[in-house]
Amino acid sequence: MQVRFKAARIACASAIATSLAFALAANVAHAAAPTAYVTTENAGVGVIDLDTLALATTWDVGKDGPRGLSLNKEGTRLYVANKATSDLSEIDTSTGKVTRRAKIGKNPEFVRVFGGYAYVTYEPGESGGPPKPGQPEKDDDDANSPPAEIAIVDLKTMKITHTVKSGHETEGVEFSPDGKLILVTNEGDDTVSVYRVGTGKPVRTVNLDKGSRPRGIKVSPDGKQYVVTLENANKFVVLDGKSLKTVKTVDTKTGPYGVSFDPSGKRLLIAASRDKTLQVFDGSTYEHRKDVPVGQRCWHFSFTPDGSKLLLACGRSNAVYVLDGSDYKEVKQIGDLPLAWGIVTYPPSAGSIVGR
Repeated sequence: MQVRFKAARIACASAIATSLAFALAANVAHAAAPTAYVTTENAGVGVIDLDTLALATTWDVGKDGPRGLSLNKEGTRLYVANKATSDLSEIDTSTGKVTRRAKIGKNPEFVRVFGGYAYVTYEPGESGGPPKPGQPEKDDDDANSPPAEIAIVDLKTMKITHTVKSGHETEGVEFSPDGKLILVTNEGDDTVSVYRVGTGKPVRTVNLDKGSRPRGIKVSPDGKQYVVTLENANKFVVLDGKSLKTVKTVDTKTGPYGVSFDPSGKRLLIAASRDKTLQVFDGSTYEHRKDVPVGQRCWHFSFTPDGSKLLLACGRSNAVYVLDGSDYKEVKQIGDLPLAWGIVTYPPSAGSIVGR
């Protein structure tokens, strides 16, 4: 009897150990598996297996009009700005389920996670997006039109700790190399606003050419400059990292938006969305190197974690374009991603939303 009892205990312990081993292996596999997450304004969040370069699944998060997205450091939580529900949702990346939500405000758009907080831009006074061709420019100086705001969300509690008044149609978000400042582009005001990280205390405002509509912003790999794309001016400007004065202006194709340096820092990439072109520039001199034809309304992009591929979210093509990471030749298109908006990877890599 005692022998059978001991045997049963050993068998039970063995079963528990096996279960724990399988669970641990599953978690490790999840954490290690290279994955891309794509927000699609009409279908939820697409999950791309980067080993096979195929759409593995789509998370139906309520079809909330997801746009901006950002991962936590561990890759276990994805934070998504939802236009339809005016909130920020937290998604468990192991299940694809929404675990928590934080009410933000009208038209939440861009999200960056930094230091345990999510910085979410939203536009209480705008319908979102630039005017369509043939339509007059919005009067962003109208005193009755409230400016955009930045909600700072504590990710431990999913509560807003601070809200910051910004310019009109706040768009891109970047952090200073020392992690003390946050820089945001304001399309409607043609400015870049600078705030203290954590508190959102205003530091200064940088004025750019009127009507230029600054959108994307990226710090250079050496931290000495910022590159800002000007959608209506068809240019990008290079700002000195300390004085924030313009040190260089470079012509682009029409509608430049997404901007990032490649993983090596040797090349700068610009998504000229209206021209359906990805442009490649030298990462130091900013001399033009190459133009690559891509899909329609390609706003954001990311390299794969190993740098071998470049993924572009092309909204009007309802697809992610996959390019070779060295020569930028098209490898394939991953479809079934209606109105693809933003894209990030885990492990993280260089891209227009996060990374270089």
